[in-house]
Amino acid sequence: MKYLITGAAGMLGRDLQVALAGRDVTAFGRADLDITDLSAVLEAVDGYDAIINAAAYTKVDDAETNEDAAYAINATGPHNLALAAVATGARLVQISTDYVFDGNATTPYGEDTPIDPISAYGRTKAAGEAFVLSTHPTGSYLVRTAWLYGEHGPNFPKTMLKLAAARDTLSVVDDQVGQPTWTADLAKQIVALLDAKAPAGIYHGTNSGVTSWFGFAQAVFAGAGLDPARVTPTDSSQFVRPAPRPAYSVLGHDAWQAAGLAPMRDWREALADATAQGIFEEK
Repeated sequence: MKYLITGAAGMLGRDLQVALAGRDVTAFGRADLDITDLSAVLEAVDGYDAIINAAAYTKVDDAETNEDAAYAINATGPHNLALAAVATGARLVQISTDYVFDGNATTPYGEDTPIDPISAYGRTKAAGEAFVLSTHPTGSYLVRTAWLYGEHGPNFPKTMLKLAAARDTLSVVDDQVGQPTWTADLAKQIVALLDAKAPAGIYHGTNSGVTSWFGFAQAVFAGAGLDPARVTPTDSSQFVRPAPRPAYSVLGHDAWQAAGLAPMRDWREALADATAQGIFEEK
């Protein structure tokens, strides 16, 4: 198997390279391959058996006023990769997001739940999903994820610990719930998906369990040996942003079991391992 990772310089892209260590892997960052350029994509992917697209425009608030730029990377790029995968017979893993849902649910979103994005970022990612599923339906995996953190990028736990060093208390929203997900776990799950030659389709790649940003922050504090009581709850009205956030971002994991694969472990266990490995420490 020959693997191609796009978006390889990002947080997930870096962990994918670790998860695929020892295999025949090419890792392309944005400077190496512009996925919005179809001719460049067609040339670059020739000869690969699996393409994992971790490239994305992830500036959620900026996308509200730069939707065309977000669309180019989040929709046109995946479309180009899907066209190339069809031409070469490669399998394609497209990383998507909980932002394709409206956040109004009260039970976990199933893989087959109709999508209804409420932000420009969500709309562009939804468009990318549609392109991939319609262009390469028999050879594509659509992996939706959410609330990512990892060693190789800015993320919520690092921010919380940095603020903890400067403030006595922190206020964190308690009315948005989801599933904190370690990129190292997600990378391993994607490799397992490809190794198993699982059925094409939609999979939800988040750690199991559920918490709020407030609960996540308290767990980060506790893991670092800090007093969780220093984190106090507040609501989203205190942090108004240009792009609306889904209030409920819990994703169901039925597709993994249907494919004979175990869903990802509980977020608390993952966070404990990530903390023990020192990934949040300043390097």
